[in-house]
Amino acid sequence: MCRKLPSAGLRYRYTPFTEFFFDRNSIVYTIMEGIFASPEFQVSLLLFAALGGYLIASRINQSAVVGIILVGVIIGPSVLGLVSYNEFVRGLAHLGAVILLFVIGFEFKLKDILKPSYALIALAGVIVPWIGGYAVAVWAGMDFSSALFIGTALTATSIAITANILQEMDKLQTGPARAIIGAAVIDDVLSLIALAITGDVVAGAFSPEVILFILLKTVLFLVLAGAFGILVVTRFLVKLDHTTFVSRYPEFIFIFAMMFAFLYAMIAEIMGLSAIVGAFIAGISFEGLSLKRSVDIKEGAEFLKIIFAAIFFVSLGVVADFKMITLAILPFLVVLTVVAIITKVAGCAIPARAAGMCTKDALIIGFGMAPRGEVAMIVALIGLEQGYIGQEVFVIIILMSLLTTLITPIVYRNWFYKGEYCEPAAEI
Repeated sequence: MCRKLPSAGLRYRYTPFTEFFFDRNSIVYTIMEGIFASPEFQVSLLLFAALGGYLIASRINQSAVVGIILVGVIIGPSVLGLVSYNEFVRGLAHLGAVILLFVIGFEFKLKDILKPSYALIALAGVIVPWIGGYAVAVWAGMDFSSALFIGTALTATSIAITANILQEMDKLQTGPARAIIGAAVIDDVLSLIALAITGDVVAGAFSPEVILFILLKTVLFLVLAGAFGILVVTRFLVKLDHTTFVSRYPEFIFIFAMMFAFLYAMIAEIMGLSAIVGAFIAGISFEGLSLKRSVDIKEGAEFLKIIFAAIFFVSLGVVADFKMITLAILPFLVVLTVVAIITKVAGCAIPARAAGMCTKDALIIGFGMAPRGEVAMIVALIGLEQGYIGQEVFVIIILMSLLTTLITPIVYRNWFYKGEYCEPAAEI
């Protein structure tokens, strides 16, 4: 007795064994499906993708961030569909951004981000993109509410991407890098205010008191959280490092420091800021901390950053679905992306140049502030949930965020840091 295989023109001879095998096939499929959906497989695949990103980056002579994001696009819904941006992946990516900025914070002092010139750069870098995004949306025929919200999405800056690139290139101690980090922290505050203004204007209930309250609580958080970390927590850890308890458990202070970083990240989110700002302030608190008996905090956090930051960058590629691009939305996507880059570069570079930076350093700052990354994605999600924008505009903002994120490492690697940049690199 012969039967035909369901999926091919081949024939096989019937036996009880073959019948048993095909009856069990659905069970095998279910088991494999469960394995693919397991956290272990998801993490393994994300890290495997990150390794592939490093290989691609070395082949095309670009920053590792570019390669990792591109592999994220390949394994995501745009191409292979092996990974989706589910709650598990989103959670890991969020941890990666928090740990990344915690490590970056070790390189800075609180006074480095509180200069008036940085506030001027951030302010212009919010107002100009806001107007540009609004104008593009009006040009595309959108209503007032949608146009205002698209402008708001363009105000954001993703500090995580640029900070990682600068660290990778060993440029965190330069004047432009300090200006970028300082302005980006202030930019986060101003973007929050822009979002609040947009929500109030659309609802017809604009209140200056609300804006003043947001600004006041943010400044208080930055100053008080930084002062508490430096004057209280750091001194406590130095004393703790001299105890016999830490001699016995040298990992104790490192665990405490990571707990402190995530605590500050949580408080920042409660205050309405991005969690990465809180983690950055926590890192600043430990700048210059010298421990003798404990595990080195920075070294331990660096190892965590290597793992989780890689997942974060992969996730940026996964979240973008290029299959959603149609001929109808392509012109708007291209124009919005170009305007997003030009307005942020010009909005930040011009005040930086006016403050005394040379032209090249001013442009480094402008392009460093250009990535929208996960910040604009979050703003887009808020707009979608509150009905300010539709699914099509949501997809456009997500893709714009990814494209602006890719431009900075490419420009840095192939233009500004291909050779020597201007001397001296003045601080502003």
